[in-house]
Amino acid sequence: MKKLLIIAIAFTLGGTAFAQEKMDKIDHKMSHKMGMKKDCVMMKDGKMMMMKNGKMMAMDKDMTMHDGTVCMMDGTCKMKDGTTMMMKEGETCDMDGKMSHMKMGKGMKHKM
Repeated sequence: MKKLLIIAIAFTLGGTAFAQEKMDKIDHKMSHKMGMKKDCVMMKDGKMMMMKNGKMMAMDKDMTMHDGTVCMMDGTCKMKDGTTMMMKEGETCDMDGKMSHMKMGKGMKHKM
């Protein structure tokens, strides 16, 4: 009888851990679908800013992305293929080197 009780408790705890892991994956997918970028660099108010873990701060050094793209503090980005471009207001570069344009909502218009 004790063995049966121990097995039941083990299955319950194992199921709880599995459910938590599954919810973490769902939360991660939802944040991406809602357009939240975690880690990226962007041009905002003529200055290069970096978003890290949801917090925005001024860039304090040039950054190399995972694919080899280098984004510099003056807004110049040198892509992995050697082409160079200057970031414009609202443009972002994520940690994979993918460039995009972020819509500036109410929260993004305030100066930091």
